Amino acid sequence: MKIKYIPCFLVLPLLLATLSSGCASANQPVRRVGMVIGIRPDKIPEYEQLHADSNPGVRDLLTKYHMHNFSIFMQQIDDKWYEFGYWEYTGDDFDGDMAKLDAEPRNIEWLKVCDPLQIPLSGAKGWTKMKRVYFNP
Repeated sequence: MKIKYIPCFLVLPLLLATLSSGCASANQPVRRVGMVIGIRPDKIPEYEQLHADSNPGVRDLLTKYHMHNFSIFMQQIDDKWYEFGYWEYTGDDFDGDMAKLDAEPRNIEWLKVCDPLQIPLSGAKGWTKMKRVYFNP
C-alpha cells in the first residue's frame, strides 16, 4: 500500500479534533474539583474493597456525566483518617450534570453504602470541596 502525501494544513485540524475529544470545549475549560472527608478507621478495608479497580461501582456514571480522572487518596493525620478526592469536569452544564447524577438510582444506592463509612467535616453533610490554589498544566 502506497501512502500519499497529505498536506499539513489538512492533517492538523483532524489531529486537534482527535486530541481534544472528551475534553471541555474551548469556551468551557476543565473544572478541577478537590474535596476532603473523614473516614471511619474500622471501615477502611470495606471502603477500599468497594473502590477496588475490579469493582465497576458507578464509574460509568461518572464518565456519563463528564467526570474524569477521578481519584481518591487516603491519609492518616494525627489520630484521624481522611480521604482526599480529585476529579475533572469536562462538560458544559455542571449543575445539570450533577443533578442528573444525583438522581441516578444506582448512584443513590452507591452512596447509601459509602456514606456511612465516612465522617463529614464539621458542618458538612458529605464531601467538602477544597479551594484550588495551584495548578501546573
